[in-house]
Amino acid sequence: MTSHGNTPDEQIDALLAARIAAGDFPSAVYLVAERGRVRFSGAQGFAVREPVRHAATVETIYDLASLTKPLVTGLLSARLVERGELELERAVAAYLPEFARGETAAIHVRHLLTHTSGLPAWRPLRIATGDRRERVPDAIAATGLEYETGSRVVYSDLGFITLGLLIEKICGARLDELAAREIFRPLKLERTFFNPERAFLTGVAACELGGNAYERGMCEMQEGAHAQGQAEADNAGAGGAWREELIWGEVHDGNAYFLGGAAGHAGLFSNARETLRLAGQFIAARTELLTPETCTLFRTNMTPHLGEARSFAWQLAATPDSTAGGALPPDSFGHLGFTGTSCWIDAARERVLILLTNRTHTRTLPFVNINGVRRQFHTLAVAALERGGGGEETI
Repeated sequence: MTSHGNTPDEQIDALLAARIAAGDFPSAVYLVAERGRVRFSGAQGFAVREPVRHAATVETIYDLASLTKPLVTGLLSARLVERGELELERAVAAYLPEFARGETAAIHVRHLLTHTSGLPAWRPLRIATGDRRERVPDAIAATGLEYETGSRVVYSDLGFITLGLLIEKICGARLDELAAREIFRPLKLERTFFNPERAFLTGVAACELGGNAYERGMCEMQEGAHAQGQAEADNAGAGGAWREELIWGEVHDGNAYFLGGAAGHAGLFSNARETLRLAGQFIAARTELLTPETCTLFRTNMTPHLGEARSFAWQLAATPDSTAGGALPPDSFGHLGFTGTSCWIDAARERVLILLTNRTHTRTLPFVNINGVRRQFHTLAVAALERGGGGEETI
C-alpha cells in the first residue's frame, strides 16, 4: 500500500460535521475510491466520548455489524460455490438436517443469500435456546416461516446466521477461523477481525452505552411478558442475558455476542482502508479471491418482481428508496450495518463509497435513522469524483 496522506472533500466534511453537531452520531469516517485508488477520505468527531475521549481517524476500527453478511459470509459462500462445495439451488436441509421439517425443508441456499427464505428477521437466540449455542440451528428452524419461501424479500438476520452455520458445517471450522484463513491473511489485513484484542481497544469506536437496551426493548415489544419472564430467568443464571455496560471492543449485536462474537450476520470489525480491500474482492477487475465470472453474481438481480432487488448477499441500487440514492447506477450494490456503517460499490466504474459511523454511542433511544445522510454522502461523493482531483493513494 502506497500512502500519500488523506484528501478530504469539503462538502462531505461539512455534511458530516453538521450531522455530528445535530447528534446523529458522535463520529464518522469516510473513504471514496476509484479504480483501486483512494480519492477522498476523512474523519470527524470522537470515536469514543465516554468514559474517555478518542478522536476518530481514518484508521479507527468500527463494528461493521451487518456488513459482515456480504464481506465475510457472502465472500466465503462465493468461494465455496466456485469450488463446487456449496450449491445455490440445494436445500439447506442437505447441509443442516434440523431444517428437514415442514416448511423449512423448502429453503434453498439461494433463499438465504437473497433474504427470501421466509425466516423471521430476528429472534433473541439466547432465550430461544435456553443459553445453549448448540441448539441454535434447531431453534431457528423451529421458529417457522413468516411467509412462503421465495415469495418476497424480507431482510433476515436468522437467514444469515443459518448460512454461517452451514458454512461452518461444510468446512469443519469456526467462521472466524475460516475468515482469517480464506480472507484476512491472503489480503494481508492487519486491522480486520472478529473479537478485537484488548491491545486494539483505544483504536476502536465505542457502541451503545446501555449495553443491549435496544435489543431488550425489541424483545419486550415482540414477545411480550412471556419473553420478558424468560429473559429475567435467564438473567439470574449464566451471567445474565443482557449486557448493561458500555459496549466497546466487543460486538454490539446480541446474537453475535451469544455466538462467541463471530456469526454469519454480524461480528466483523475493520477500518475504512481495509474495508475497501474487502470491497474490492467483489469487483471483477480488482478481485484477488474470486474469478471475474463469479463477480457478475453481485450485480445480478436474483429477486425480480419481489419488491426489492437483491443479488448474491447484497442489495442493488435498483431497489426503490435504497440508500444508494440517485447518484449510483441501478446495478451498483451495497449493504448497511446497524451500528451506522455502510458500503456501496459501483463495479462498472470500480468505485467504492464507504461511510462508517457509531450512531449507537452516547445516544439515547431511539437511534437516529441516518439513511438520508447516507444518500447525501453518496451524492456528494459521486459529484466529487466527477469533478476530478482528490488523492492518489493506492490500496
